[in-house]
Amino acid sequence: MGKMKRKTFAATLALLLALLSGCAGAEAEKPSVVTVIFPQYDIVRAVAGDRVDLKMLLKPGAEVHTYEPAPQDIIAIGGCDLFFYGGGESDEWVEGLLESTGGGSRLTLAMMDCVPLLEEEGEEDGEAEYDEHVWTSPENVILIAEAVRDALSAIDPDGAAVYAANTEAYADELRRLDAAFGEAVASGERDTIIFGDRFPLLYFVRAYGLRYIAAFPGCSTETEPSAATMAGLIRGAMDIKAPLVLYLELSNGSIARAVAEQIGAEPRVFYACHNLTQDDFEGGKTYLDFMWENVATLKEALGEKD
Repeated sequence: MGKMKRKTFAATLALLLALLSGCAGAEAEKPSVVTVIFPQYDIVRAVAGDRVDLKMLLKPGAEVHTYEPAPQDIIAIGGCDLFFYGGGESDEWVEGLLESTGGGSRLTLAMMDCVPLLEEEGEEDGEAEYDEHVWTSPENVILIAEAVRDALSAIDPDGAAVYAANTEAYADELRRLDAAFGEAVASGERDTIIFGDRFPLLYFVRAYGLRYIAAFPGCSTETEPSAATMAGLIRGAMDIKAPLVLYLELSNGSIARAVAEQIGAEPRVFYACHNLTQDDFEGGKTYLDFMWENVATLKEALGEKD
């Protein structure tokens, strides 16, 4: 993953903070929660229901790794009761912003503080970095949801019982999902998936003991595979007789299609749930919806033992 330059907001923060004081005058009936990307938004939605005013900063359909906060985003963060973000390299801008806007009564929660972390694979500079895509494992999402429950209960004690009940119901759904993935792997003819794209699914494959062959590690900034990379994908797909070559949502899928054409396979989306389309957002699609689609895709990719 390419490192994002840390953003400084000194030139605009004074004005924005003045605006914040004006915005704080109106008493909000509900606690306000600001999230950066879809997984955070959807977990809060599952735990809180309609008890909070919930905002996602990243626009549906937008590229996650090039997001930079706009002035209105800074205002929203500065005025919220709970700010929930990832905590990885993609959020390097957060630290300086939080220091500049001051803590006040706002709570902050980072996904990466909620779960055991894995080091990124494919790093070449010798510096260990932790993979930030922690939500790709359903077991991790249970831990994250429990942390969200506790944070929401802290800012809204009257809703604690609701948050606890919603979290338990959500955890039950996630355990069902986890079991379905486990069954797909256990009954699979193969234990390897072919990914003609970046690969932000390290937590997912580690959770289920899967192997993978991918065009690029993590959320690499590379977009054009070398001849050696393409040859490795094609050879690996042929060796396991892969019926599917996978690629990420909101990707153009060109590498996956090229590999699939060479081996007579089918290109297919596999959701990492970074973001979703505007239509899916307006339709209320959830992390669970996308991941259950992944269960069906994984079954087809792995096949079934005789």
